[in-house]
Amino acid sequence: MILLSEVFGPTIQGEGAGIGEPTVFVRTAGCDFRCAWCDTLHAVDKSHRGDWYERSADAVLAEIEQLSGGQPLLVTISGGNPATQDLTRLIQLGQEKGYRFAVETQGSVAAPWFGLLDMMTLSPKPPSSKMRFSRDRFENSLLRAGDKPDVSLKIVIADEDDLDWAGELKARYPQLPLFLQVCNTQLNGDPDQSKIAADMRWLVDQVMARQWYDVKVLPQLHVYLWGNALGV
Repeated sequence: MILLSEVFGPTIQGEGAGIGEPTVFVRTAGCDFRCAWCDTLHAVDKSHRGDWYERSADAVLAEIEQLSGGQPLLVTISGGNPATQDLTRLIQLGQEKGYRFAVETQGSVAAPWFGLLDMMTLSPKPPSSKMRFSRDRFENSLLRAGDKPDVSLKIVIADEDDLDWAGELKARYPQLPLFLQVCNTQLNGDPDQSKIAADMRWLVDQVMARQWYDVKVLPQLHVYLWGNALGV
């Protein structure tokens, strides 16, 4: 059984390597982290457990098929931290029907099913998250992925300390495409879009000043379009 927070879509992926691509989201419930600026507390904090529910892999795939009208597309598994659950059967069943699977995880748990994926976004949490980065666990996640999924690195940036830390990972893992994204710290109500734009300009200026010309700087597209709304 899979513990879920929500399944929704189709919509577009709002961040990372798949930004703009149509996808159905499967958001698992539960996480081994509690980031200071977590924007998915409804899938993380146990105070929301009454809204979580269990489904079999077959039932989850049936919902994905219903949402997509039976037309195979990208399925994005997020959380919480989806790596804390066994999603092997869901991925295998979906791929048999032509669906592709992507996951986003912080790389704190190395799931055995990582090697089944089509895309994998590793999003280790920077200093502003107040969470501890384990290089051993991160590298175990890379080993579990192997050569099959397209693996990329995505780091949210809240301040210059985060950017310095991202530079360390950039140097250590040059084989991973790196996406930098402004951290949304406006979690109550609708975010001020002018602040988001100003933060984006700051991040672009910082990246250019450092001459990181092999990095992609992205917004959270879904925050621009829908603010902090859920299920879009």
